Amino acid sequence: QVHVVESGGGSVQAGGSLTLSCAVSGLTTTSKCMGWFRQAPGKEREAVAAVYPGTTSTYYADSVKGRFTVSEGIGKNTLSLQMNDLKPEDSGMYYCATEAQYGGIWYCLRAVVYKSWGQGTQVTVSS
Repeated sequence: QVHVVESGGGSVQAGGSLTLSCAVSGLTTTSKCMGWFRQAPGKEREAVAAVYPGTTSTYYADSVKGRFTVSEGIGKNTLSLQMNDLKPEDSGMYYCATEAQYGGIWYCLRAVVYKSWGQGTQVTVSS
């Protein structure tokens, strides 16, 4: 059974920074994508950033380009999201996702390709 655990959320003021971490266990195959998604109250879940493991490919939503950096951890099946210059609209529950059968630019920012999700970590940015 695959377990996905996020950590690192919190409350910050606008302009501040946070780093989210994701640890995955129980995977028996290499996921083609690992990604971060977020969901604010009353809104749909949206993609934030993703990586194609084993490559240098990273993908970002337009709203976070230049402010967020996604990276694989040194340990296998770990993922980080460095978030800088945070804005109130970045607030929400952030989810880590893995166990994707397909990878690359056409898939890694699409929630439908991921089979395993964490419980989420809350990020709150105040103005």
